[in-house]
Amino acid sequence: MGIYEELQARGLIAQVTDEDDIRELVNNGKATFYIGFDPTADSLHVGHFMALCLMKRLQDAGNKPIALIGGGTAMIGDPSGRTDMRQMMTKETIQHNCECFKKQMSRFIDFSDGKALMVNNADWLLDLNYIDVLREVGAHFSVNRMLTAECYKQRMERGLSFLEFNYMIMQSYDFYALYQKYGCNLQFGGDDQWSNMLGGTELIRRKLGKNACAMTITLLLNSEGKKMGKTQSGAVWLDPNKTSPFEFYQYWRNVADADVLKCIRMLTFLPLEEIDKMDSWEGAQLNTAKEILAYELTKLVHGEEEAQKAQEAAKALFSKGAAADMPTTELTEADLTEGNIDILTMLVKTGLVPSKSEARRAVQQGGVAVDGEKITDIYASFAGEDLNGEGIVLKKGKKNFRKVVLV
Repeated sequence: MGIYEELQARGLIAQVTDEDDIRELVNNGKATFYIGFDPTADSLHVGHFMALCLMKRLQDAGNKPIALIGGGTAMIGDPSGRTDMRQMMTKETIQHNCECFKKQMSRFIDFSDGKALMVNNADWLLDLNYIDVLREVGAHFSVNRMLTAECYKQRMERGLSFLEFNYMIMQSYDFYALYQKYGCNLQFGGDDQWSNMLGGTELIRRKLGKNACAMTITLLLNSEGKKMGKTQSGAVWLDPNKTSPFEFYQYWRNVADADVLKCIRMLTFLPLEEIDKMDSWEGAQLNTAKEILAYELTKLVHGEEEAQKAQEAAKALFSKGAAADMPTTELTEADLTEGNIDILTMLVKTGLVPSKSEARRAVQQGGVAVDGEKITDIYASFAGEDLNGEGIVLKKGKKNFRKVVLV
């Protein structure tokens, strides 16, 4: 199986311009390809994760990646998937974010000995002359055709600024520049970038009479069709100071049953034969699959030692047998009603919430778990014998937990 066939088997390929050409390039290690990353924050996040994994897969197959940092395009802002205009950043902020990206990418990509390149499109975009761009590049773009692009459609009702309208031209120019400077013959990107990527292949064809290819990666969506990588508190970052290795591990440990095998297939580097055997897993086996997913991805981002620590911390938090050092709330028979205690009362008794109304909200919002199992029923109750011995582990949110025992 070539790398192209493996990408297909993992469900990573969404759209391609020239399938035979792309298969020939990547399977034979002839692709010099790029993926762009606009430095809109000081850390990469889970939304970038699949692209980084793809770069690693293709590099391991003998191809040469170019990580393009969008120091220039970030000064305009990509309208794709946006309902409003991105906040303008200073040059200093953009430069700082670029440096942060470089450090994080080096965990995935081998930049030694010319095996990969990291370039910043500010190096050519910021020196462009406006009149020259209009004459040399603008003449090759049809406004009518641009307005049909998905990335612009959803903005038309609220208003699309001329600043953002130029983003497609700038991204297309990136491909054109990389083709000339480094022989870059292939671009990868998220499926929401398809229109922008076609603009680049068309510009190369019109200006240079050459053929360049583009392929989009399947967006990482959950079973409800929403982009993965966000929590109630915001994005899941790759920077351990913004999202700790434990929180990162827990994010993947808590994915829905319907999503875990897809995530293992698309994001991990486990052999496909091993993943195929998991397709028949169900019930408790899916919890094992989630632990595998969380461990493998945490190891990729933070290293094996941090992955091991996160896994051990998770087991200590959610398994009865390793709960010896946890904060403990001791209940007596007087706290029970007819031998039972309901989840709302238990949350209040442990001090995890100040009131039953807040306890109810926490349960309804999916933020409460008992022994690692999410509780969504506000009427759930537990018998006194459940609290005997080692008791149970009650958790609210990511970091608030108590061991509850009956004495």
